[in-house]
Amino acid sequence: MSDISLEMYNDFSNVISNENTISCDSVLEILKKYASTVSVFDLMAVNAKMIKDSEYVQKSYKDKGHKVYAKYFLGRLKYISGDETHYSKNIDKEEFIDAIATLKSYHMNGTINNETKFPLIYGIVSLYTTFVLEEPIHPVGTPFPGSLEVEEIDGKYYCPVKDANIDSPNAVCKMCLAEQLEF
Repeated sequence: MSDISLEMYNDFSNVISNENTISCDSVLEILKKYASTVSVFDLMAVNAKMIKDSEYVQKSYKDKGHKVYAKYFLGRLKYISGDETHYSKNIDKEEFIDAIATLKSYHMNGTINNETKFPLIYGIVSLYTTFVLEEPIHPVGTPFPGSLEVEEIDGKYYCPVKDANIDSPNAVCKMCLAEQLEF
C-alpha cells in the first residue's frame, strides 16, 4: 500500500477513535486533503491503466463504460476538492468502520493495483460517494455485461451485479448502498 493511502486510513482511524459521532464534514475534510495530492499526471496514468485493463472487453460495453468511469470516477476528484458544502448529517459509524477496514484490506492484500495512485483514488471516491453523497459507487447508467446498468427507481438505487460481486476480493459492493436489481 502506498504511504499516502495508509496515511489517509490512519487519519480516518483517528476520527473514528476520537469522535463519538462521525460528521460528514470531518470525513469530507480528510477526503479533500488527499484528493489534493492527486495530480493531472496521476489521473492520466490511472486512465491509461484503465484503458489497458479493458483491452479485451467488448467494444460497445468498453466505450460506454470508460466514459462513465472517466467522468464519475476520475472527474469526481476535482468535484471533491472543490466541495464547499456544509453537510449537517452524521455518518453511520459502524458502516464507516467496516468500509475503512474493507478498503484498507484490499490495499494491504494487494488486490488493488498499486502501480499508480489508483488505490488512493478508489478509496477517496468510494467513501465520498457512499457516505457524503449517499449515492451508489457506480453511478446511475453505469453499464454492465448483458445490457444491464445501475438504475434509480423511486429514489432507491439498484445494481445488476451487486449480489454476484459482494464477495469479490476487490469490489466495493459491500459498502455500496445500491440494492440488487431484479431482472
